[in-house]
Amino acid sequence: QLQVVESGGGLVQPGGSLRLSCAASGFTFSLDYYYIGWFRQAPGQEREGVSCISRSVGSDASTSYTDSVKGRFTVSRDNAKNTVYLEMNNLKSEDTAIYYCAVRTRSTARNCYLWMNWYDYWGQGTQVTVSS
Repeated sequence: QLQVVESGGGLVQPGGSLRLSCAASGFTFSLDYYYIGWFRQAPGQEREGVSCISRSVGSDASTSYTDSVKGRFTVSRDNAKNTVYLEMNNLKSEDTAIYYCAVRTRSTARNCYLWMNWYDYWGQGTQVTVSS
């Protein structure tokens, strides 16, 4: 059974930091073979792409960020732990949302993309609340 699980969400004050984790199980290959996307959905808003990281097998992974998080968020992977992280610094109230991890398995593209329909498998999400 294929499963994607996010963790690490919580309540943090403005200016604070959180690190989200994305773990997957049941896939044929380890996560470094796949593309991982981070998305978020705030109350009453559409889900939006936040960041992604391409597969890293055979080459260095490429990353992408939406403009509102550039310079504050960093996506990375730990192949030994088969986990992808989203390090979030200098958090703002507008970062409050449910954060989702998504996996794309069917590609050999050099880059990843922040298109929801590009991803095949999704986690259930983890809540991030930025408030004083």
